[in-house]
Amino acid sequence: MPDFQFESSFLSSPCDLIAGIDEAGRGPWAGPVVAGAVIFPQLKIPEHLAEKLDDSKKLSAVKREELFEELHTCGALIGCGSASVEEIDRLNILQATFLAMRRAVENLPATPSFAIIDGNKVPSGLPCPARSLIKGDALSLSVAAASIIAKVTRDRLMTDLAKEFPYYGWEKNAGYGTKAHQIGLAEHGICIHHRRSYAPIKKYLT
Repeated sequence: MPDFQFESSFLSSPCDLIAGIDEAGRGPWAGPVVAGAVIFPQLKIPEHLAEKLDDSKKLSAVKREELFEELHTCGALIGCGSASVEEIDRLNILQATFLAMRRAVENLPATPSFAIIDGNKVPSGLPCPARSLIKGDALSLSVAAASIIAKVTRDRLMTDLAKEFPYYGWEKNAGYGTKAHQIGLAEHGICIHHRRSYAPIKKYLT
């Protein structure tokens, strides 16, 4: 289960703000990529919440929604950012993910002293020092919280887009290349929210 061990190793003062950062939506064929950033001031978190936080991929949609609401009422500092389909196609998904992460940090109500990034790469241009942490969403409470913020925000966005473009099953598959999504593409082609730089989508451009 995640804890604050990694955060504590970079805490030089009780006033330091350590942010966890994670993304959602690198793999889907449609929609933006979204990043979350979460700070628990003084590394304090309600015990019942700490016991429930985990990598968002390990949690049910219902549990993620519950934790999303709890995170917004527990005193955590939260920022969220995204990069559009146009930016994904223009920059590539890695650079667009980094852009979303920078925007998430910019949208925090306070500038962090240090940031922990889920994965093995650190985006450039952050306003603070940072380190990457592989499987950070399963090891760090801050990163686990960020993963939930990013995932729920993006899932809600894709559900809203599905109301306008109901052919692809986005309210269930969040833009991933499921059978329902493939059938929708075969019958209706692509729309403005599809990532044209992705190989499975390119074949519908001819």
